[in-house]
Amino acid sequence: MTTKLPAPVVLENEVVRLEPLALHHVPDLFAAGGGDEEVWRWMSVATPRSEEELGKVALGLIHDDKHIPFAVVLKESGQAVGWTTYADVPGFEASVEIGWTWYGRAVWRTAVNTACKLLLIDHAFELGYNRVLLKTDNLNLRSQNAIKRIGGFHEGTLRRHRKRPDGTWRDTVCFGILEEEWPEHRARLHRG
Repeated sequence: MTTKLPAPVVLENEVVRLEPLALHHVPDLFAAGGGDEEVWRWMSVATPRSEEELGKVALGLIHDDKHIPFAVVLKESGQAVGWTTYADVPGFEASVEIGWTWYGRAVWRTAVNTACKLLLIDHAFELGYNRVLLKTDNLNLRSQNAIKRIGGFHEGTLRRHRKRPDGTWRDTVCFGILEEEWPEHRARLHRG
């Protein structure tokens, strides 16, 4: 680990509250996206088919010292609709990754993703990180477009980076946002 990961905190704005992921979130999370192949299509684990399976995945993230996981809770309803994490970025100084993100379909193409990224990126730079990394599967064009929309700069593609749950090789597309680039992107996102 090149940089200490942020401490678990609660971050919130008018759309979402990001709170440390806990097992009490699992029923909401399973209702939001459990068993949905499309939601889990690009994740590094098989689609959870029960609350118990989803709980095991959540528990793995909670106890993983390379991730700081957050439940994504809608401010309006108080329901958890997905999760996201900060992750360690070995080999890069003063960098943190935002990843392992999924949302239930009901909040796709809403303000939720932008609201989450604003909170996480702002917090990372407030803590003194120099760079935020975002990665996705080369076949996940929806995610790539979302990352570009928030200001991610394409830095390269790691070929045959890791295996997908189905055993095929994933190429990983890497994007970065530098601290000095963020104010312009942040202002644009706030203007809508």
